[in-house]
Amino acid sequence: MAQLTYREAIARGIAQEMQRDQSVVMIGEDIGAAGGVFKGTVGLFDEFGPLRVRDTPISEQAILGAAMGAAMTGLRPIAEIMFADFFAVCWDIVANEIAKSRYMTNGQVSFPLVIRSGNGGGLRFGAQHSQSVENWAMMVPGLKVVVPSNAVDVIGLMAASVRDNDPVIFLEEKALYASKMDVPDGEIVDELGKASVLRQGADATMVALGNMVPRSMAAAEKLAEEGIDCTVVDLRSLVPLDVTTVLREVGSTGHLFTVEENPRLLGWGAELASIVAEEAFYDLDGPIVRITTPHIPLPAADALEDMAIPSVGRIVESVSKAMNA
Repeated sequence: MAQLTYREAIARGIAQEMQRDQSVVMIGEDIGAAGGVFKGTVGLFDEFGPLRVRDTPISEQAILGAAMGAAMTGLRPIAEIMFADFFAVCWDIVANEIAKSRYMTNGQVSFPLVIRSGNGGGLRFGAQHSQSVENWAMMVPGLKVVVPSNAVDVIGLMAASVRDNDPVIFLEEKALYASKMDVPDGEIVDELGKASVLRQGADATMVALGNMVPRSMAAAEKLAEEGIDCTVVDLRSLVPLDVTTVLREVGSTGHLFTVEENPRLLGWGAELASIVAEEAFYDLDGPIVRITTPHIPLPAADALEDMAIPSVGRIVESVSKAMNA
């Protein structure tokens, strides 16, 4: 057992898969000797060398074009797009080529490809470097979407993503890079599309993703002091989406709150709310409540950014108000 940061877990998860399978390679900007801009690939260049850990020019199209070709011809590439915002630069390759080519070749070509990227706000990087873009990827058929909230899940879900034969968008939460937890020794392999119930409660179900998971857990502890006992579900992946776990927990409590960092309009919580309303309407004892970032470009000013992204205080206030209505 060792205590690892979220960013150290990224390197360990990638190393685990590269040691296991010679076809796993890495490609991206500054991922080699520099160890990544966010220090998520430290040590990989020294261990695996320049043939398997390849630095690239500053060109998202080149990175993903090369990774797509590598996946088509027998490798299992892990490509890095430094900031998730930069998917906008290469979205045609992601949404029109990588996501659709297996279908358009009738399965003759597969794409065992992981695209990892730093996602989300909270670090004062401003509107063009702080977006939560999981909804961009969730809406595209042919992509799987993973967002781990802790170091153990980073390793296990990275393994599951690398071993999957479909393209996976692996979004790392920038605000969690420095967070730490105890991580078991040995190989860790998880399963895509399986949510985790982190806290069991009787009164309400909070469903969260990424950086909103630890905030929801902290809010649940404060709400318990007010006599509101909350279940907290970490979705972990949006595609596949673990509807079964969410419906079971909502059925137990009768109340659903989604806690989302993404802008409110068309957020993943809206899809989840639609599913619950269709499939578990009579299990609900009150309206579904979405706690989100407003539909605005994220400010760089610390006070404004903190006001925009759901905080522990806002989660507590929102749940308390709805439960006491």
